[in-house]
Amino acid sequence: MECEFPSVNSSNDEIKEILSTIKTIAVLGLSPDSTKDSYRVAEYLQNAGYKIIPVYPKEESILGEKVYRSLEEIPDVVDMVNIFRKPDALQMIAEACVKRGDVKVFWSQKGIVNNEAAKFAENAGMKVVQNHCSMVEHRLIHA
Repeated sequence: MECEFPSVNSSNDEIKEILSTIKTIAVLGLSPDSTKDSYRVAEYLQNAGYKIIPVYPKEESILGEKVYRSLEEIPDVVDMVNIFRKPDALQMIAEACVKRGDVKVFWSQKGIVNNEAAKFAENAGMKVVQNHCSMVEHRLIHA
């Protein structure tokens, strides 16, 4: 797989604003395995006061929250998607975010970049963060 450099990305000030205003985060690819990055990041964000909505193909509950199989199944408002999936899944996720109409932030974690999907999300009015860890960014702001 070829690595991409993010050509679409929010500034540090925008990231600070995002993490200060959002409340509900759908975590796509949230593993039930407590040793995985997705679990540790989601647990940190949950402890920091965000509502976490796990999206994972199996399990009924992760971090005490009901698990959904897809973004489309979530009945609650989603402020941000926090993505722990391979870069080639991001276009489909961006399209699902646009279809929902309530997602304000399209965030792909460290090492996950898809500029085409990011541009699509940005053109639809979402703020885009690529190749940044939401836990690390939150810690930097609240250090």
